[in-house]
Parts: sequence; C-alpha cells; structure tokens
Amino acid sequence: MEMRNSEQKKARQRAAWLIVLVGVLVAGARAQTDCADGNGVLDTNPPKNMTVPELIQKFSAGETKVREARTHYTYTQDVLVQTLNDNKVDGQFHEITSVSYDDKGRRLEKVTFGEQSTLREVQLTQTDFDDIRIFMPWILTTDEVPQYNLAYAGQQHVDDLDTYVFHVEPKKEEKGKRYFQGRVWVDNRDFQIVKLCGKSVPDVIHRKKNQPMDIRPTFVGYRQLVDGYWFPAYARVDDTLHFQVQSIHLRETLKLTGYKRAGAATAAAKP
Repeated sequence: MEMRNSEQKKARQRAAWLIVLVGVLVAGARAQTDCADGNGVLDTNPPKNMTVPELIQKFSAGETKVREARTHYTYTQDVLVQTLNDNKVDGQFHEITSVSYDDKGRRLEKVTFGEQSTLREVQLTQTDFDDIRIFMPWILTTDEVPQYNLAYAGQQHVDDLDTYVFHVEPKKEEKGKRYFQGRVWVDNRDFQIVKLCGKSVPDVIHRKKNQPMDIRPTFVGYRQLVDGYWFPAYARVDDTLHFQVQSIHLRETLKLTGYKRAGAATAAAKP
C-alpha cells in the first residue's frame, strides 16, 4: 500500500509535527487486526504420535492437495478496501471478480463489478493485488516449505477446531520475491491450514527521493470446508499504516465464495 505523492505533499504542510512521532511508532507499531479472535489457550506440549518434521511434511502434503484441487473450481472474489478517518469511511475501492482456471492451471479472472475508486490517501499497487491473490488466501505447499522456517508453537482450540500452531517466516528474502510471515493454524484431523494471520514481506521502507513507501498491512484469513478440502474463504485487515508523515487507518475484506467444481481436470495452480 503506497501513500499518494500528492497526499504526501499536503501531509508535510499540515502535519509536519508527525515526523518525530511516527518515527517512534514505526519500530513498535501494533497492528489492530485481531489474530487472537476465536483462539483458546495455547498448549505448548509437542504433538503426539509424530515428530514436528513429520507433522510439517504431513500438513504441507495436505496443502499441496488443496492447491491442486482448487484449480478444479470456479469461485467469486469480492474485495473491499477502505480508508477511515475517526472510524468514518473517507475512501473506498470495491471490485467483484469471477475466478476460474484453464486446462493448464492458469488463473483466469473476469471483473463482474467495479465501482469508481474514491481512495485518496493511498493507492493500490501490484503488491496489494498480489496480497489479494496469493498471500491473503495463502496455501503452504510442499515445494514452498524449504523457503521458510516453521517453528512449532503448540496446540490450540480455534472456534470449533483443534489445531497445531506454527510461526512462519522466510529463511531469507531474495530480491524481487515476496513471502508470507506470520502464524498458521493447522487442523489436527485433516492436516490443512484453517486459519492464518500475518503479512507479506518485505515492506519497502527505504525508497529513492520522492518515491512513496510501500507498507504491507497485517491480515487474518480463514478457510471453509468444501468437498473435503479447506479452501480459503475470508480474510480481513484492520490496520494502521505508519508512513513517514502520516498514519492511515485501513480496513479491507476479501471474500471467496460460491466454490463450484468446474469438472475438467486441470494442473496445479499458478498464481
């Protein structure tokens, strides 16, 4: 999410005093997105009847099946992005897209609704749309596991499910690539992710003069059971993004609904 250049100039004029304050907040900014909603007490005991590496192997194999199965379905993607001033919406982007996959697993999109954006203080970047398509509905497959450090945190009851919890962060950040960083909750029966909370990284904080900062919001996402698979269904953001001279309250929702099996066999999804 980038702050608009015109808004940066206005902000410098009307809120120059924020520079010192935000400089303090950036290092210790606390997200408003509630990752703990619906969570029970965390039990830090190790998993029973298997080692942590075996558990990772088992659930990443389950995630690989989720990714492949999802390419057999069509669904609707509904994205709503809002900026708020004192909890009052002062800018909005809303788009609804029909998503499907071709016989080679390539994602196809058709916009079925799109209103004129009224966002003024931020602009949506390609990274924002990558978050919507890739990271907010993130699926951790076997081929991606080597890119990450997965630290077992324990077991936790989430809503009506019993889950294993892992901290996830990239082992290293290669130039031009983005990664998920946060926490995932894995169903202890189906061995698939049912909840995740985090952000895409890295943020682009240090840019050339007169170029905007690109800061990623924290999101929480949930899955729903479809034909035996836990498919991404809903994600939300309620976060304050701290730019150099201004803080912007952002609210975002992503709804993935109406999963219908397409019938034709397809290859694994390609983001």
